[in-house]
Amino acid sequence: MGTLRVHIIPNAKIDKVVGEHGHAIKINLRAPAVQGKASTALLRFLAEKLSVPRNVIVLVRGERSRDKVIRIDGLSEGDIRRGLLDLSGNSSRTIR
Repeated sequence: MGTLRVHIIPNAKIDKVVGEHGHAIKINLRAPAVQGKASTALLRFLAEKLSVPRNVIVLVRGERSRDKVIRIDGLSEGDIRRGLLDLSGNSSRTIR
């Protein structure tokens, strides 16, 4: 079971992993930050990108924040980070 910190940017042009933001993974989402839409979009995006069922991804903290903590059952934090950062092509880039 892996836990991951993510920093989301809502209302982006495309859904995309941008890189790292401190210790978090920075993700742009098209969904607006209203009524939990960005959180729902994030969980769907992660399930698709990591090829895991949506029901193994849990929002642990940050329902109403850009900074969120996500738990994904069946994957380690390292597996999750590698999967997302390798897909983005930004594995060595840190965004501040």
